[in-house]
Amino acid sequence: MEKNIASSTEKSSIFIQKNSKAIRIWHWLTFLVVTSLIVTVLMASTVLNPRKNVPVVQNVLKEKGITVDERQSFAVAHMYDDKMWDLHKLLGYALTFLFLFRIIIEIRQAKDEKMQTRIKKTLLSYLQSPKDKKDERHYLIVKYSYLLFYAFLLIMVTTGMLIAFGGDLGIAGPTRHSIKEVHGFVQYLIYAFVFSHLCGVILADLGKAKGIVSGMINGGK
Repeated sequence: MEKNIASSTEKSSIFIQKNSKAIRIWHWLTFLVVTSLIVTVLMASTVLNPRKNVPVVQNVLKEKGITVDERQSFAVAHMYDDKMWDLHKLLGYALTFLFLFRIIIEIRQAKDEKMQTRIKKTLLSYLQSPKDKKDERHYLIVKYSYLLFYAFLLIMVTTGMLIAFGGDLGIAGPTRHSIKEVHGFVQYLIYAFVFSHLCGVILADLGKAKGIVSGMINGGK
């Protein structure tokens, strides 16, 4: 029985881990920025979509006794859309800073807290598990999914900066258009990761990994 308890404790320990203060700050700031980026994209493509708001502008001005054509009303509607994209750009700068900050954290982290070390320990636990490897396999997939997320972030911030400064860098129009398409595609991959991550964390906290959420708040103490 003692052996089973020890085995259970060892298995649960691979899910609950200590998180440094820097990682916790980075995690929640990144969550806030990514969520805000998602909101700006949704707002710009729906509520503030200039083409959808052309009739609204025309009707409002008509009630005031002012008649404008579609081109003029589009210019007015586009102004608010531009402001939302300006906010999106500022948030993109913030995400770029956070990505660089995460690299610095990883370099300065204690060895046991480095992602490379944790992946190796999880992989070793998986390989050494004699029978049921379900938990170890799940956690290993989770760890590798984080690496995928960082790859998405790298592509997102790189393409974002190229879009923002493409003109100054002399990047040709067709190339900038291709970069925008990549940027737009990767953003949906990040949305999918964020959604699956939230669902996974909630389910894990309700199941075998109780305390995983509070661990990202208090450090897993």
